[in-house]
Amino acid sequence: MSDGPDSGRPAFTLVEVPQAPEAPAQDDVAALFSAPVQDGTRRKGDIFRPGPGPMVEFRGVTKTYQGNSRGLDGVSLRIGTGEFVFLVGPSGSGKSTFVRLIIRELRPTEGSVIVGGRDLAELRRGKVPYLRRAIGCVFQDFRLLPDRTAAENVAYALQVTGHKKAEVRRRVPEILSLVGLDGKYDRLPRELSGGEQQRVSIARALVNHPRLLIADEPTGNLDPETSLGIMDLLLRINRTGTTVLVATHDRHTVDRMQMRVIALQEGRVVRDEESSGYHDRTGEVPA
Repeated sequence: MSDGPDSGRPAFTLVEVPQAPEAPAQDDVAALFSAPVQDGTRRKGDIFRPGPGPMVEFRGVTKTYQGNSRGLDGVSLRIGTGEFVFLVGPSGSGKSTFVRLIIRELRPTEGSVIVGGRDLAELRRGKVPYLRRAIGCVFQDFRLLPDRTAAENVAYALQVTGHKKAEVRRRVPEILSLVGLDGKYDRLPRELSGGEQQRVSIARALVNHPRLLIADEPTGNLDPETSLGIMDLLLRINRTGTTVLVATHDRHTVDRMQMRVIALQEGRVVRDEESSGYHDRTGEVPA
């Protein structure tokens, strides 16, 4: 997609993405995403090993930083395929370390991190990009390309993974419609609201049909009503079979959704409860 000579925008060579005729209904989410996630088959370039095991497993994981501070301290847990899990805790509790270990931005000092059946310690450096393509990531600060339109931001995620132009033309309108951005394909990030920018970020994370979606403070910069819309969208995607891990301080959202909650404090798991809220069962909140 490129701009005219008088547009004031830099030229860009992504393929033209046409407007979709209409947004998919909520029931169409499964049609767009369930087949490559739930059938257990191995797709081209997919490093995950098919099978009934957990999507994420930590076995005695400790991460020690310079100065002997510990990001995680002896963490052992499993996140099953298809689960929706909240990771909560105060700043410095280990949430960011946990996420960065899953995408192998960090390596554990002790223990094993296993994602999609693969021990990440055994993953060759050249395979790390394939791991990250199989994991969709959504961040608080959106991380969109500022001089690219919504459609171009999403299309770029497909092009760097080698998809053909016809596939890009088909998928980009589908996913943008899915996240509720009909009619805004040609908007730059600065022309979108915070909630709309986060929806572009989610679309970009989902366009390669990831088996695991990690959202790190996805509602941190959003108002309560917009936050609910974003979390409802993540829940719809989870219902198709995608494993969703949300690291958050947003206690109202956690309390509302009543999903599994893993609470960290000083690098240790202090609570792991099914169908819970941000507070523990005594009504206390992590410090």
